[in-house]
Amino acid sequence: MAYDEDVTPAALTFLFAASLSAEPLRIEPANWKLWSQRPATAPRTFLDASVSRSGTASLAVSGNGNAIEHGGWEQVIPNVKPDTWYRFSAYYRAQGVSHPVWQIVPRLDWREESGRRTGQPDYIFQQRREGDWTATWLDVKSPSKASAVALQLFLSNSPAGTVWWDNVTFEETAAPKDRKVRVATVNLRPSKLPSREANVEAFVKTADESSPGAIDLFLFPEGMTVVGTGKSYVETAESIPGPTTARLGEFARKRNAWVAAGIYESEGAAVYNTAVLIDRNGRLAGKYRKVYLPREEYESGLTPGNTFPVFDTDFGRLGLMICYDVFYSDPARALASQGAEVILLPIWGGDETLAKARAIENRIFLVTSGYDHPTYIMDPDGERLSVAQQRGTVAIATLDLNRRYTQQFLGDMKARRAKEARTDVTVPQPLFEK
Repeated sequence: MAYDEDVTPAALTFLFAASLSAEPLRIEPANWKLWSQRPATAPRTFLDASVSRSGTASLAVSGNGNAIEHGGWEQVIPNVKPDTWYRFSAYYRAQGVSHPVWQIVPRLDWREESGRRTGQPDYIFQQRREGDWTATWLDVKSPSKASAVALQLFLSNSPAGTVWWDNVTFEETAAPKDRKVRVATVNLRPSKLPSREANVEAFVKTADESSPGAIDLFLFPEGMTVVGTGKSYVETAESIPGPTTARLGEFARKRNAWVAAGIYESEGAAVYNTAVLIDRNGRLAGKYRKVYLPREEYESGLTPGNTFPVFDTDFGRLGLMICYDVFYSDPARALASQGAEVILLPIWGGDETLAKARAIENRIFLVTSGYDHPTYIMDPDGERLSVAQQRGTVAIATLDLNRRYTQQFLGDMKARRAKEARTDVTVPQPLFEK
């Protein structure tokens, strides 16, 4: 049995709207309870009028010097409608919490009429800073058997920490609209063409002729300017912006589409394996320099990059990886942690199982364009939505970036991974003896 106790009423109000048109109902402080699985892990909870955003008081949770502390405030809201969209929002302020990502835990725990859990709890992970306070929120659909929900405001394993909650709301909201993007990725390996320019023309022609209708995003493979030319990386390297980004910009404007491609970039004496992103107007929107270089690329004179940028488009947020990056977990994790919804992977050849793992573990769409690696569009469950089997063909799929991909026994792992990631545990440097 969970350990809980009632809270003494005070001058504090929170809002619950039963429907879109209903007036918000006041939730009295007496309905909030302390929850913890057992007394030994219970935090200290109290109402604090000295720290308040609303002007009344806040719901405070303190680790109270207890290293094994886990729990906080809970209130069960009745009359929840099944299969209905709701928005939870709240503000919190923290002190002494070393790793708020996983130590501050707002959740929605859905209940059946009997009071038993139904579906899986939803972790509130979207947030932004507003002065001394952090706003956090989530739009979520209630499970088909839900008749109530427990609003949970927890603090976990933070002995020196205190978190204050205020302006907590839970209200019915409109279902989100589809946010669809039509993606095309090219399977082509030119051979014996005389120049990088000829290569680029071959890729553009294949993409244009094999992708009828409106396309929002095109992906070309790694090293599209060097493959099959017999030239070296350094020989085909160019500035960015440069001739290849100019040609890709023309194609982007013609098709009113975003374009991503792998080329070789020269800057001063350095040469990088780079992926560029071009916007619908043909302008350079950004670039990513490959972080993980295999020994073959070091030995060919390339220099590694050192950041994992993400890029905002008119349909969502993108991340770029290149080939050997897929052998390591941190590139995809870094992109997902910055809100990337789609990872574009220009790739020469690489482990298909690891590529699938990157999509699944980060609950993200993965699009590849490869030579020795297949060319496909993969969903967050690791399922290939479209595959370009033959050279000179294009895989096309429409992605809904607002679709939730949940797992029966785990729930929404995109949210759980964001909230349960152990950012406090140091990963040792490899290959060093103790």
